[in-house]
Amino acid sequence: MTPSALSWLWPLFFFLLGSIPTGYLMGRARGVDVRQHGSGNIGATNVGRVLGRNWGLAAFACDFAKGFLALFLLRILVFPHDIAWTVEALLVVCGLAAVLGHNYTPWLGFKGGKGVATSAGVLGALLPAALVICFGIWAIEVLILRYVSLGSVLAALALPPVTAYLYRGQWIYFALACFICVLVVWRHRSNIKRLLEGKESKLGSKLEKPEET
Repeated sequence: MTPSALSWLWPLFFFLLGSIPTGYLMGRARGVDVRQHGSGNIGATNVGRVLGRNWGLAAFACDFAKGFLALFLLRILVFPHDIAWTVEALLVVCGLAAVLGHNYTPWLGFKGGKGVATSAGVLGALLPAALVICFGIWAIEVLILRYVSLGSVLAALALPPVTAYLYRGQWIYFALACFICVLVVWRHRSNIKRLLEGKESKLGSKLEKPEET
């Protein structure tokens, strides 16, 4: 099955869906601008630091759903059967659009989250086996060293080789894995700097001043 020309409007929908700043909106619902507290980020980790663990988990779930739910439904309802590479390419572009919308939301001056939860949702819809392995890497690091940022970077770096091994010959999915890897590492560049300086916050640490952007 080949997507029609109008099907290529789907990425715009996914960008707008991904751009919904769920962590920021949760903070506003509590009368708090999460950008002014903790790390200054609107992602789930900072929402958890500022508003509490349950709010952080809720923010993660919402950001994950932005990458997973609509993409999964698009795949099984619109393209339910064996699909051509053009359809796979469309799904990958839609997934990347959701991540970019989250990372660079136009509603907050194109400053958003770091894309981990939304990327995980995209992987859950398209590359579930790779997600399981990369989540395991993230979880082991966080349990041992308690650096959420380091776990995210390590999982991102593992994603391309894991995808190449599990989805051999599917270059479109390998390209997706590489793109997500680069995005996650790039969005964590300030965290990497603090890790190298020994200044990065661990999971459960006290709030810090917002990071410079």
